[in-house]
Amino acid sequence: MFSPQDFFDLSDPFIAEFFDGCEFVWDVLPRLQAHISRLVGEGQTIRGAVAPGAYMSDRPIFVEEGAVIEPGAYVEGPAFIARGAVVRHGAFIRENVIMLPNSILGHASEAKNSLFLPNAHAPHFAYVGDSVLGHNTNLGAGTKLSNLTLVSEKDKASGKRPTIKLHVNDEVYDTGLAKFGAILGDGAQTGCNAVLNPGCVLGKRALVYANLSLRKGYYPPDTILKLRQKTQTLPRR
Repeated sequence: MFSPQDFFDLSDPFIAEFFDGCEFVWDVLPRLQAHISRLVGEGQTIRGAVAPGAYMSDRPIFVEEGAVIEPGAYVEGPAFIARGAVVRHGAFIRENVIMLPNSILGHASEAKNSLFLPNAHAPHFAYVGDSVLGHNTNLGAGTKLSNLTLVSEKDKASGKRPTIKLHVNDEVYDTGLAKFGAILGDGAQTGCNAVLNPGCVLGKRALVYANLSLRKGYYPPDTILKLRQKTQTLPRR
């Protein structure tokens, strides 16, 4: 149910390597830093088009030929930005972000510790935290992939936050992660202003309709998640 191949096409060995050894699909998240080190190294390699007015920190960053960083974008890194990927005006790439070919982080959008598989798009006003976007996924404008629960106070003795647990069919899956946004399987989409609360796991081609605040949990492939809302039309006096 939660193995990486249940969510993503792993026929490309380059893609499959990110999930090597992952029993559960979310196991890739704490490994992103190591993958970036493997792909990027210690320095910077800038082969793509970085426009004047874009800001690149001095941390490890690899921008492949054919990638585009638009004016006003801020790439803090470490980050790997593949060919055809676009970081649009006003976007903010924080630590440990991997953007694979033809992925998009759009205007006023932020990503942190996340993996964008090929053609994954977060084009407008999005937050992508501790998440994986599968092939051909799309986040509607204003979508937020929240990664930290509101009540996750640190334990006084250990100083650690509680981990996010998923309850599915009377079974409990402890992700081992205190920060965990969402997993979107290949072809999944969200409507405008959707909020996926920490620990949302969407199967392939799942659809989340606009304005829905989705609770953590597993949502199977080819399902539609709707917000039921009644609108009244009254005469103006």
